[in-house]
Amino acid sequence: MTQQAAPTDSSDELKKQLAPMRVSSIKMRNFRLLRNVDINLDRNVTVLVGRNNSGKTTLAEAFIRFLQPSTLNFTLADFSAESYPEFLEAWHAYAAGEEQAARDLLPEISLTVEISYSKELQEYGPLAAAIVDLDPCCTTAMIRFSYSLEGGRLSDFFEGVAGGLKSGEKPDIERVLGIVGDRIKGSYVRSITAIDPGDTTNTRNITLEAMRRILTVNFLKAQRGLDDEKEKPNDLIGSILQNLFNAASNSNDGGSQKQTADALTAAIADIERDLGAKVSEMVKGIIPALQAFGYPGLTDPGLKAQTTLDIERVLGNHTSIRYDGVAGVSLPESYSGLGSRNLILMLLTLLSYYRDYATRGNMPGLHLVFIEEPEAHLHPQMQEVFIEQLASVAELFPALDNRRQPWWPQFAVSTHSSHVANRADFSAIRYFRVEDRAKGDSSRHTNVLDLTDVEGLDKTFLHQYLTLTRSDLFFADKAILVEGTSERLIVPAAIKNTKHQLGSQYVALMEVGGAYAHIFFPLLDFLGLTTLVITDIDSIGPVEGKDRHGATTVHQGTSTSNATIKAWFPNSDAHNPAALLAAAETDAIISGNRYLAYQVPEHEGKACGRTFEDAFLLANPSAEGLTLSDDVGHDEVLVREAAEGLKKSDFALRFAVEEAGWNTPRYLQRGLDWLLNHPTEPESEAEPPNGAGVVVR
Repeated sequence: MTQQAAPTDSSDELKKQLAPMRVSSIKMRNFRLLRNVDINLDRNVTVLVGRNNSGKTTLAEAFIRFLQPSTLNFTLADFSAESYPEFLEAWHAYAAGEEQAARDLLPEISLTVEISYSKELQEYGPLAAAIVDLDPCCTTAMIRFSYSLEGGRLSDFFEGVAGGLKSGEKPDIERVLGIVGDRIKGSYVRSITAIDPGDTTNTRNITLEAMRRILTVNFLKAQRGLDDEKEKPNDLIGSILQNLFNAASNSNDGGSQKQTADALTAAIADIERDLGAKVSEMVKGIIPALQAFGYPGLTDPGLKAQTTLDIERVLGNHTSIRYDGVAGVSLPESYSGLGSRNLILMLLTLLSYYRDYATRGNMPGLHLVFIEEPEAHLHPQMQEVFIEQLASVAELFPALDNRRQPWWPQFAVSTHSSHVANRADFSAIRYFRVEDRAKGDSSRHTNVLDLTDVEGLDKTFLHQYLTLTRSDLFFADKAILVEGTSERLIVPAAIKNTKHQLGSQYVALMEVGGAYAHIFFPLLDFLGLTTLVITDIDSIGPVEGKDRHGATTVHQGTSTSNATIKAWFPNSDAHNPAALLAAAETDAIISGNRYLAYQVPEHEGKACGRTFEDAFLLANPSAEGLTLSDDVGHDEVLVREAAEGLKKSDFALRFAVEEAGWNTPRYLQRGLDWLLNHPTEPESEAEPPNGAGVVVR
């Protein structure tokens, strides 16, 4: 290998001269909800989003368990429920004498990692063990971890499955799983294989030790113990400082961190000698008392004391962070807010991961760091700063240690925070969607969706919009998109006033405007999110004294100015208000998981509102002291004039907060009824995040 040029201080030059390797994709098979998922990782930070219990943490756990040095033990419960019938199918093949077919049918848990590297990479380092192809144009290494039946154990694995059955009787799936389930631990083994991307029959086994040199994985879990620190506030910070000391001690580069660690060790050694001498003197002082009890007896064993100080225990058990107080009084770590401590703990932990990784030399392989729910205890602004600045630690940490060797970490951040998710670029988001159960099937699985695959998506607009509005779309069971402030205030009240069961579902409510709702359609369809879109019919027609069409009552209108309705009904012939009212009585306002709700008459053949306020007054004329007649034109003009004299926000607040017992406009009620009755996959028995109900954004 040729010698690499020494990097400069410029980060850009560093990246040019040292072409990185990275984990480009992950394939997970048969591990819990991750039955068959493919995930492409961003070069720097990938954000994993989705509802509770959708498999985000499972992905990290798969890496940790496959790379742990001890014996790997998955259980039957770790296998995807959808793979259970394959155990039965494998037994049938085995019973028919088709052993190879039985082996092929037996499910296994596998994790396949694809690593991309540059042609300009001058040293493969540990990755060389995973490169088995001879193609000079290939820049991908493929490694598969698998947990599968060990060779020669098939007869032992299925022993007794057919025992005790009547002639001609075949075992069912419960019997097969009941027998083989307990044998998985003793019959299945871990294997790690390098695979030629161009020829999957060309493989090479990799040892666990070699694999751990290729890929380092760390997992910063959500449960960081901050809530329990009142009793021992120094435990967490002290343990991290201990890890930092260990990493510095193991370093062989002679850097400042190594020098500090050596100095600490020498200081402890000096204290040991001084303390040991004083303790020995103390021991000698008690020997006369011991003699009264017959000591030393016939022989003197030479009693003396030796004192040993473990520097790791000193750091771990007796080191804490303190804060400047008043008049020289410092405050303990527990006096600081949970958010500050959480941020300090996460950054120190990441620093310890880096330093431990950096002690391995110039070519230590790849580094994948999973961070679970960084938003815990952080206020919204701090959450946004964290996700925006996370990638910067790749340059910050080496700079702290004056290291010229670059660090190329990849972070996978799982979150339930809209503040974290919406600050991430669309290209970095991976959405974990739990698929609905099929009828008669209790199993579930997760699909992982890459938002870059959404067709027709206006990524720039949506990213900017979601960043501004803090959308919960990625975490909701269902969604309601409304046009304006009035609907945003009234819809939750309508749900509450009618005791609608939507109040027990996790529904995200977003104000998007009539001109923008349709821009969300590709994203909503891609996510498979059940959505109610509430907008105004916005009838327009000829207006006396104007060259262009303007706002009219519904029955006087000839078209609509509403962009969402036009996008829903591309045919301009359908834009006539009469055609729209007819369509509202059919399934034309339903498209997959979306329902379009716009104003309709409260009763057949009666007046119809043009806007929300119009429709509300038609459903509740006494609210403004109106008297309706059977004259459609008169009533539409009456409520239009009354609505124009209202301040929308005050009107909405009046009925959302102050007054109850009003009637929900028919178009809203029908939409809410549809949203309630449209099935959604129950995620767990636990309370939804942020509490059950409608979340207004």
